[in-house]
Amino acid sequence: MATTLQKSTSIKPPSQRTIRPFWVTVGEAILWILLISIALIEIAPISWMLSTSLRDPKNSFDLPPDFLPTALHWQNYAAVINSPDIEFLRFFWNSLKIALLVTGAQIITCSMAGYAFGRLRFKGRDFLFGLFLASLMVPGTVTLIPSFILIRELNLMDTHWALILPGITSAFGVFLLRQHFKSLPQELIDAAKIDGAGYFRIYWQILLPLTGPALSALGIFTFLGAWNNFVGPLLFLRSWENYTFPIAIATLRGYMGSGNQSEVLAGIMISIFPILVVFLLAQRWIVEGAAITGMKG
Repeated sequence: MATTLQKSTSIKPPSQRTIRPFWVTVGEAILWILLISIALIEIAPISWMLSTSLRDPKNSFDLPPDFLPTALHWQNYAAVINSPDIEFLRFFWNSLKIALLVTGAQIITCSMAGYAFGRLRFKGRDFLFGLFLASLMVPGTVTLIPSFILIRELNLMDTHWALILPGITSAFGVFLLRQHFKSLPQELIDAAKIDGAGYFRIYWQILLPLTGPALSALGIFTFLGAWNNFVGPLLFLRSWENYTFPIAIATLRGYMGSGNQSEVLAGIMISIFPILVVFLLAQRWIVEGAAITGMKG
């Protein structure tokens, strides 16, 4: 009875309820309209690609453009998969293998380096970390010629190792995980040291299981970069059986863009579908990892 009376007295009468100012409601409405408009602008190119990939090739560039499917020509996708000129499954597997190996390597190397820079004390630590950060300011195109010469001298041309080895670590990944390791409480490390744990055991059994969001964010960013890499395969690969999926899409375009545009867009939709699935399933970890590591340390 007392609980019911307490609940009833906690309810304010209509005259005492807080009334939101008019400009607050209008501001929220404007913000929602702005966000929805931005979302529509962002999704419009993907919607056009999807609808055009399902359209007859002669209607690929109709004006005004149709952002919703007006036909369902699934044979465009079948033509890409069963193309006699392009081994779709081989190219798809090549890209997937390279992306998975690069992602796994970066998770291992960047987490170990991030732990060392974030939690270990050694001479020259801050100077070395500064060099890592300085490398982020170097454009990737500047390193193309030195990378080509190095790969050629190592006799790795026309092999997938030419794409895997340069991507086994990254300054961005080291920075991301270093910030996360610095945000973890020192009490965990002190307790582990009291129990007799060494540096590697603290890293492997204590701290690494707590870096799930940061590792997920790094893994997704790395996978996207390796999957969409076009310049690397074009520069280092020569054999048709070693090419990756971005090269296959470029081949579909034909000479001077004379290929079937509906099939080209069908190939692009096939290439981005796994990425969209991964992003939709893991977007929570991306946001959480960026929030945890971006502002601390």
